[in-house]
Amino acid sequence: MQMGEASKPSKIKVILVDDQNMIRQGLGYVIQMQPDMEVIGEASDGVEAVELVSSLAPDVVLMDVQMPKKSGIQATKEIVQMHPEIKVLILTTFDNHNYVVEGIRAGAVGYMLKDADSQEMLDLIRRANQGEALFHTVTAAKALAEVLHSQSNHAQSIVDQSFLLDELTERELDVLQQLAYGYRNDQIAQNLYISEGTVKTHVHRILHKMGVEDRTQAVAKALRHRLVK
Repeated sequence: MQMGEASKPSKIKVILVDDQNMIRQGLGYVIQMQPDMEVIGEASDGVEAVELVSSLAPDVVLMDVQMPKKSGIQATKEIVQMHPEIKVLILTTFDNHNYVVEGIRAGAVGYMLKDADSQEMLDLIRRANQGEALFHTVTAAKALAEVLHSQSNHAQSIVDQSFLLDELTERELDVLQQLAYGYRNDQIAQNLYISEGTVKTHVHRILHKMGVEDRTQAVAKALRHRLVK
């Protein structure tokens, strides 16, 4: 690099997983047109997806649900277990309640319909890469509520908080629940009647106490350990 030349910001690396070639081509064309993201690989089934993710280390994966050899849900579960830093967005034709529930439990950070507006898709990719949980359709919201409700019905004795570096305060738990619903800092501030700066402080402390790097990992861990009700 020549002296004085500004370093280019790194692009969001995306892998497309869908058994329909036309779907991958259409999504890939839109993504490749963006200055801040690039498609680094494509897979046509779940088995190929797991192998490709391990070898290419993307930032975000767009994952179809119904595919040969291995479903997108199972592939998502394996990817998140092996690479928790990678963000998986479930990609499907139908706004299906079961797909959302299974996707959440598998560790996906969001849910997107194939007929979504291209700008909405690009926004979801960017926000997922920043660590947001994105379950904002009506079906997704109901499914997420169901997962949280089912977990809250378990006996408190099975709640495992031993992984915490320090116990979360009541306010931090409030903020964590807001994160689980995918709210941004400004929305959390409005919902909890606190300043956005205070929200940022709480989020920083939550990440530290939970031993995670971003909001998505915090939400996934909170769901697994039933910290959100």
